[in-house]
Amino acid sequence: MDRGAAAEWRTSWTLVLAASAGFSFFTILIASTGLFIEPLRAEFGWNRTLLSSGPSIASILTAVLGPFLGALIDRFGSRRIVLPGLLLTIASIASFSLINGSETQWIIFWVLFGIVAVSIKSTAWTAAVLGIFQQSRGLALGLTLSGTAVAQIVIPPLANWLIAEFGWRAAFIWLALGWGGATFLLCFFFLFDAHDRKRSELRSAGSPEADVALTGLTTVEALRDSALWRLAISNFVVMLLTMGLTIHLFPILTEAGVSRANAAWLASLSGVAGIAGKLITGFLLDRYKPNWVGGATLGCAALAFLLLYEELSSPALIVIAMLVNGYAAGTKTQITGHLTASYGGMRNFGKIYGVMAALMALAAGLGPTLAGVIYDQFGGYGPFLVVGAAGCIMGGVLMISLPPYPQWSKGVTDSA
Repeated sequence: MDRGAAAEWRTSWTLVLAASAGFSFFTILIASTGLFIEPLRAEFGWNRTLLSSGPSIASILTAVLGPFLGALIDRFGSRRIVLPGLLLTIASIASFSLINGSETQWIIFWVLFGIVAVSIKSTAWTAAVLGIFQQSRGLALGLTLSGTAVAQIVIPPLANWLIAEFGWRAAFIWLALGWGGATFLLCFFFLFDAHDRKRSELRSAGSPEADVALTGLTTVEALRDSALWRLAISNFVVMLLTMGLTIHLFPILTEAGVSRANAAWLASLSGVAGIAGKLITGFLLDRYKPNWVGGATLGCAALAFLLLYEELSSPALIVIAMLVNGYAAGTKTQITGHLTASYGGMRNFGKIYGVMAALMALAAGLGPTLAGVIYDQFGGYGPFLVVGAAGCIMGGVLMISLPPYPQWSKGVTDSA
């Protein structure tokens, strides 16, 4: 690690810690949805299409609201958005404990969650870290997004234990207050991005606050950039399929003969592999062609789909599939954030990445419902797994086709 990178870590490691915790909290409800499917189905008689539609509804809402969040972050910074957003999200997750069997109520709770949780989605944490780190951007972003992998490791066995010991209602409350409360404290004390640091410098100098001016494309230039378009399409396809797999992974495993307890630990194994994937990918992004790194990583996700196919699966292959899926799954947001900053710069990063994140959220919302509909129509997940393998290969090849990214000057430009 060179001196510039070392200096960034000495002054800003707490920012990465807070952002990582924040990103983990954003994902806990989605990460635990699969474990709530069977208890809710048993109590209320709901089918899997309805149960998997909840994350889809929330993801579509965050997709619609994502670009507006990006504009707010460009203007105010991440801290002023996520602190109140965390409190609202804690309340939203806890409210799921009040479900009374009404399908309308289930949908309303997911709508409310989608509206408030947009404030703590990936755009906020990615913008905060990328605005500070330059020399060690890939590794810093990898550690930030490892929060999702930590959630994947801890949430399946934790949520399964909470449901078994205290019931599904109490499980929602404990996940919201416990995880959310710790996250809020970390962000309150440590989440200070480029906007906050600039304001602090201006106040110390006795100057009025002003916007932070950064380099990069204008919004119009970004709309015309073919590299950003190809990046968006690749991530949409892969996110659509891998998110469908993630939400339905628990029932896929149990239908393959794996017990609920073992399925929870296997899902946790994916989280361990996810941390390795983010760190290794971050290391490689800082040193090699990022489009090749990203394309190879996303393309290998096809292997997880193939190994889970009923005619091919075995205990050993299921474990390998969990490792591959975990390694590749969490890198999508990391790769997208790194490449968006590289191709579009930080001048309007919030707006540009807000659109990228909106497309990924839309794909994440459609993916679980797509998998649920395929299951209900065909009586199994086989067709979905075949489509998933083909789509991941296509997305990886599309990303590899991206051109070398530009090197932005260190000069300051006017805001767009």
